[in-house]
Amino acid sequence: MNEQVARRVVLVRAIETADAGHTVLSEDDRKYASRSARELAAWQASDSKSAVTQAHFLQQRSEQILKRLAERTPAFAAFQKRAFGLPGFWAALPLLALFAGALLDRIADPHRVDLLSAPLLFIVGWNLLVYAVLLVWALVAGLRGGRKTGWAGQGLLRRLSVGKVAPPRKLPAALATGVGNFMAEWAQLSEPLTRLRLSRTVHLSAAAFALGAVISLYARGLLTQYAAGWESTFLDASQVHTLLSWLFTPALTVFPFLEGFTLADIEALRFNADAGMGAVAAAGAGMAAPGAVPGAVGNALANGAGAGERWVHLYGATILLLVILPRLVLAGIAWLRAGRLARRFPLDLEHPYFRKLADSIGAGTPAVLRVLPYSFTLDEARDRGLWTVAAMALGAQARVLLRPTVPYGEEPKEALQAALQDARFDEAGVTVTAALFNLAATPEKENHGAFLDYLGRNSKRGVAVLLDESGMLERAAGQAGAEARIAERIALWRQFCSFHGTAATVVNLLQPERHPIELGAGLALPELR
Repeated sequence: MNEQVARRVVLVRAIETADAGHTVLSEDDRKYASRSARELAAWQASDSKSAVTQAHFLQQRSEQILKRLAERTPAFAAFQKRAFGLPGFWAALPLLALFAGALLDRIADPHRVDLLSAPLLFIVGWNLLVYAVLLVWALVAGLRGGRKTGWAGQGLLRRLSVGKVAPPRKLPAALATGVGNFMAEWAQLSEPLTRLRLSRTVHLSAAAFALGAVISLYARGLLTQYAAGWESTFLDASQVHTLLSWLFTPALTVFPFLEGFTLADIEALRFNADAGMGAVAAAGAGMAAPGAVPGAVGNALANGAGAGERWVHLYGATILLLVILPRLVLAGIAWLRAGRLARRFPLDLEHPYFRKLADSIGAGTPAVLRVLPYSFTLDEARDRGLWTVAAMALGAQARVLLRPTVPYGEEPKEALQAALQDARFDEAGVTVTAALFNLAATPEKENHGAFLDYLGRNSKRGVAVLLDESGMLERAAGQAGAEARIAERIALWRQFCSFHGTAATVVNLLQPERHPIELGAGLALPELR
């Protein structure tokens, strides 16, 4: 599934999830889209002589739904035609860098090649520092084994991914909510791809900046006679020779036809400020002919007048080897990685929304809901209700993997090791891991919270929370104000779960039909990235 298809599929999922009341997409609309997509995917598979895949089905279904929404809502049609992100940014930044690099060396004397040119030394030194930082960062990331991050902030990445943050106006409430959720979700899902594209653009811009400086240096040399020289308050000729020898060694090694230099060459090209000032004063007193450049300054300019070409070539070759080529290589690597990621966008098809749709066409294996009860023992009737909940959330073929109850107050690590029976948190074949609580219990940070925090830290996909109201309803039956107390307890649990990084879904294991779980609603999980 490529990036464009994945974006449409995620958009449809966000809209369907937000439209729980079926005000935008009726049940008939959804069934028709699924039926048409199933037929189109079958035809597509028949033409290619392959099996029907979930990706083909999701692509056809998303196209059907988005087409229907665009026909009904012109504002949504305009939203779909809008270019995502900032498409002009990727080309504008390198061009701007090329122009800025061409202007950089104008800071120096346009008629002189300074052997210690601050702009050119800055270009080389800054890029070498960047390479060192990138190497250290890659080594640290490799040792930690964690997901790589970069310098770009979330705000910039979101802007580059989805562009304008606010959803378009004149949309129905459910559709506007879905579009807003999609933009937030897509910014997270596409973050790795956006980082690679940003890395590619930054490397291209750095290469363009250096190329602009080199082009400007050579272009002005066509119409101007460069004089070469150097001056420094703190460095002598020997130190400058050592510095330039280190700097130009790569260029002299790779391009042996370039002319080298000796310590005597460096000494001859020095602009002596003290001698120059004395000579100028003498000229002002009438001791020198008008227009003559006396003393050491005259000697330096005379020696450097014919040497400018040598130093232009040395700086140009050095910047080519140390800046332009490495940056182009890094940009090429980022470009290849971004292209591969865009062609095979890593959308988690194990999400409950996708598993339920896959079940409708018989694609894939049955989904598995792994349930970890906390201080809650299920009887036979509630166990059957749990299977019904799994079927509603994950499809008719879904199975339940019920683990032993985690005792109240025990240390989460030891209790979960016993409950999981030495299985891994991200056990193969498990679609969703859900913590099951009794709504009658009062959530406690040191017990329920510690349990959820430990689950969240050790599960890449995150955990869902199921709140069973059946026990509390039985005890509160016939009591005054029971509904208000239950509503308050649900609100308390939802706030508690949100604080611990998950979402709560209220269920009734004795009467599952009281809380039907719509396609894509409930069991909300963070995407696997």
